[in-house]
Amino acid sequence: MNFSLYIAKRYLFSPGSSNAINIITGIAAAGVVIGAMALFLVLSGFAGLKDFSLQFSTYFDPDLKIFPSSGKTFTFNDTQKEKFKQLKGIAHFSEIVEERVFLEYRDKQKTTSIKGVDTNYHKVIQTDSILVYGDWLTNNDFQVVAGNGISRELSMGVEQTYTNLLSVYVPKPGKGIPNDPSKAFRTQKVVNIGIYSINEELDKKYIFATTALVRKLLELPPDKVTHIELKLTPEADQELVIQGLQSIFMNDVIIKNRVQLNDTLYKMLNTENLVSYLVITLIAIIALFNVAGAIIMMIIDKKDNVKTLYNLGASLLSIRRIFLFQGSLMTVLGTLLGLSLGCVLIALQQQFGLLMITPSLPYPTRITIVSFIVVFFTITIIGFIASLLASSRINQKLVT
Repeated sequence: MNFSLYIAKRYLFSPGSSNAINIITGIAAAGVVIGAMALFLVLSGFAGLKDFSLQFSTYFDPDLKIFPSSGKTFTFNDTQKEKFKQLKGIAHFSEIVEERVFLEYRDKQKTTSIKGVDTNYHKVIQTDSILVYGDWLTNNDFQVVAGNGISRELSMGVEQTYTNLLSVYVPKPGKGIPNDPSKAFRTQKVVNIGIYSINEELDKKYIFATTALVRKLLELPPDKVTHIELKLTPEADQELVIQGLQSIFMNDVIIKNRVQLNDTLYKMLNTENLVSYLVITLIAIIALFNVAGAIIMMIIDKKDNVKTLYNLGASLLSIRRIFLFQGSLMTVLGTLLGLSLGCVLIALQQQFGLLMITPSLPYPTRITIVSFIVVFFTITIIGFIASLLASSRINQKLVT
């Protein structure tokens, strides 16, 4: 066994000659454990929070979404549809026609968006997961499904008959102010047959209808769409699919994946994660420099032993390595213990909900291999640097 490592292990696991030295060493070791545990808890908490925030996009956002490169609509004809079906990697696709509309129900009004979808939409998006009451769209072009927020603002429930109708208004294209305001809008009366709920923002954003109804309101031809949403097969190569789609549309469209559709949310979560990591790491640095203090106190405590080792032929480098190894071993063992305690706390949180956001919603957490690796290397590198600085205090003057 390496001489320096052997002595370091003896020094680490044997009590010092002074009770104060033992207390200082214990405090330093506790700082390593707490620092590693705190950093692991923060990273696991943000991993869970990220999953919780993005689970709504899994329900609502497709794997890929096609936008027009200019204007509001683009052509999607039968030839292109056939090419879609032949393109490897596409499981399903749905034509979308979307526009801003004005809603009126009894004596209440609201501005929102209407999203026209075809019969394949439920294969692209998990409509069963977002529908909370009533039914999803059928082939009836005079039915809609409203968001929970829209339903509450309009005091509109799910109707089984055509007694209470929702009026949908779309401005007619043109310039200037029309002489007769009543002729400035195309209107259609529909019945709300279902309510969906995703999150507070999306619940107020859309009412769903058939593409035929929205095309009628906008007076669009059957081959015009505002978007196309796609679901990919599990083994699909996303980049190859995007290249194939661009060739079908002659590079005249914009294609975004789920991450790009939620780039603002991803950036916000990643920024918050990074800032929290840096703050906890700064706290860990302060705590871990207790290791340097403990090593310096140990050097003072073992001064006579150090002189003896030097007189027996040990080099200054070997003696420095003793205390470097001692601090590094303390850091590694403390990190492993901190990670273990962190895992136990995360497991208890997942099982029993120790920390609750609401009375029915425990704070989300997720253990990842990346969290283990980041915490281990962050704490051990800081601990190694602290030990290196402390062990450098050993010089010729100390051993003579």
